[in-house]
Amino acid sequence: MKLIVLDRDGVINEDSDAYVKNLDEWIPIPGSLQAIASLCKAGWTVAVATNQSGLARGMFDASMLDDMHFKMQQLVMEQGGRIDLIMHCPHGPDDGCDCRKPLPGLFHKIAEHFHLPDLKDVPVVGDSHRDLHAGMLLGGAPYLVRTGKGMRTLEGALPPGTQVFDDLAAVAEHLLRAS
Repeated sequence: MKLIVLDRDGVINEDSDAYVKNLDEWIPIPGSLQAIASLCKAGWTVAVATNQSGLARGMFDASMLDDMHFKMQQLVMEQGGRIDLIMHCPHGPDDGCDCRKPLPGLFHKIAEHFHLPDLKDVPVVGDSHRDLHAGMLLGGAPYLVRTGKGMRTLEGALPPGTQVFDDLAAVAEHLLRAS
């Protein structure tokens, strides 16, 4: 199985320091939906792992999160692709869960869902250190995009082996050329 794990905010859709709280604020990054579709058409399985502490902070409810994910799925399907799994952490930073990135809980659940022992060499695409570190704890290969918080993330030290790309479309193009 060719699996890829994507962060959501800042990778697939525009990010906001004020949080993405509703359908109007969920705006796809140009090329991201087409990138997911092109990966799907080439046989890739796409999973999303996303921190959504806006739930714990009361900024939106689970129904709105479902609506945003439905919109994302629908837009990807219109491009001829699909997202096979969406895992989210609903907790705040002080809730003590194991699923909030940079902890690997979401990635454990993704591996379990697909009956994998780990995520060895699975591309993990994010715009922040926590995205990359969480995936690497299960052996994932880190891919940083410059969208979202990516430019800010570039100011610090990156995990060993991190590949840097302008956006998800550039990651997809790279992976498709390599396969």
